Amino acid sequence: MAADETLAADIDAVCRLSGEFTLRSGLVSNEYFDKYLFEADPRLLDRVADQLVDLLPEGTELLGGLELGGVPIATMVSAKTGIPALFVRKEAKDYGTCKLAEGPDVAGRRVTLIEDVITTGGAVRAATTALRERGAVVAVVVCAIDRSPVGLNPLADVGLEVRPVLTKAQLDARAR
Repeated sequence: MAADETLAADIDAVCRLSGEFTLRSGLVSNEYFDKYLFEADPRLLDRVADQLVDLLPEGTELLGGLELGGVPIATMVSAKTGIPALFVRKEAKDYGTCKLAEGPDVAGRRVTLIEDVITTGGAVRAATTALRERGAVVAVVVCAIDRSPVGLNPLADVGLEVRPVLTKAQLDARAR
């Protein structure tokens, strides 16, 4: 975070909304974090991508952007590094090429997953399993924001290291 001390405050200011929101869980909250607002802002997206470049493990051969939020980030990081992007669907298409991942073949390649926000890691876990079944080597996921509880790796059960640009605690500390 040292390279961009204001990133947490800027993302929080753009993405934290107040009002009445029904969450995926069905609970109602007076606060909502709209992650797509930072992804739609080219300056913020560029700053997040700059930070993610520094988190990529050595030897990354493909950047696997998860549908939908990880795709713009992976594209931006790919443009900055020259590492090819891969667009990972939630499930394989049932028409055309019937691919789970659009882009280069993953078999035998080291894929670093890219996600926007991780809370429980469900989408990342499913993508990891599916990519490994196709022969990919997946050991790290980098994300813009890790919303999981402090000190907990929600993806330890599938042997993934999580490398976030920001944590929920950092965003909360910068809240307006």
